[in-house]
Parts: sequence; C-alpha cells; structure tokens
Amino acid sequence: MATMSTIQRMTYEEYLASPETVQRYDIIDGEMIMSPAPTSDHQWISFRIARALQDHVEPHKLGVVLYAPVDVLIRRDPLRVRQPDVLFLSAARTGITGREGLRQMPIITVPPDLVVEILSPTETRLDIEEKLADYRSIGVLESWLVSPETQTVEVLRLSSEKMETVAVFGMGQSVRSEVLPELTLTVAEVFA
Repeated sequence: MATMSTIQRMTYEEYLASPETVQRYDIIDGEMIMSPAPTSDHQWISFRIARALQDHVEPHKLGVVLYAPVDVLIRRDPLRVRQPDVLFLSAARTGITGREGLRQMPIITVPPDLVVEILSPTETRLDIEEKLADYRSIGVLESWLVSPETQTVEVLRLSSEKMETVAVFGMGQSVRSEVLPELTLTVAEVFA
C-alpha cells in the first residue's frame, strides 16, 4: 500500500501530455482517482438527461451539452480535475456554440453553467460536498444531484459565497432550472 510520501503527483503539464482515455476519473491534488465503471442504470439516466438538455439547447443555440467522460479543470496547481456526468456550457458565458469552439478547448477550462451529478451508492456525502465546493470555486451556477434510489432531482444554486437547494423534484413533477428556465423536463422522463 502506498503511503502519502510515495504517491506520484501529476502536474498540469504531465496531465496535458497524457493520452486520451475513456476511463472515468477525477484528479485531486495531482492524484488520479479512478472511478468504477458506471452501472447501466447510471448510463441510462445520464443519457436521458443529456439528450433532453441537448434537445432544448441546440435548437435555441444556447450553447453545448457534454457528457462524461470530459474533464473540467478546477485548478492547475495542485492539479484538480473533475468529470461531471453531464454539463452545459452556455454560449452567453463561454462563447462556445458548437464543435469548433470545443475543438479549441480539449479540456473544459471555463466554468460550466450547469453540472449534473448522478449519485452512486458508493459516494459519500463528503465526496459530493467536495465536488460541489470545486464547482462553486470555478463559478458553476447550478448543479443537479440526481438520485436513482429515490428517483429525485435536487437543483442547487451555486455561488462563491454559498450553495443552496432551490428544490427537490420527485415523480409527478417537472425539473425547474434557473440556468435553463424554458427547459421542460419531467422527473418521470429522467427515470422512465
């Protein structure tokens, strides 16, 4: 078992030079922490959310929707990178409207407007709070915590000062987003 003194810490430059991978991971203070492969249920939910967001965002030219694995840079030193399950980059804040803008940014170095995290049974509340703190630190405006177990979507408003729950939406309700106020998405559509 490696001790803290023997862990090899990755630098930003090493990270940029590393090969592309489809493996899910976060980099926390230079240490690459691999995640187990998502379950089929997790992927089902992730796809449904990404598709619903894309179906709303693209026709209105609001920006771009991406899904994991895609790296979001939190900070360069010590290196910290997160991979939300789904994210939305608004054209208004980022200037990115499609593939060409993304090709100029192989990793996401601007704050997403919205990140979606699908909770897994192995994640602790501390894990989620650390992710949310990272998202707040770079200026993410909204996060959705999606619980397959309770079939709920918790919408959180993020700011540099605080994080607050806007609402928790369950079956029979529609998710309301402050970032995408015209979005129509029922909780049933997420988990159907």
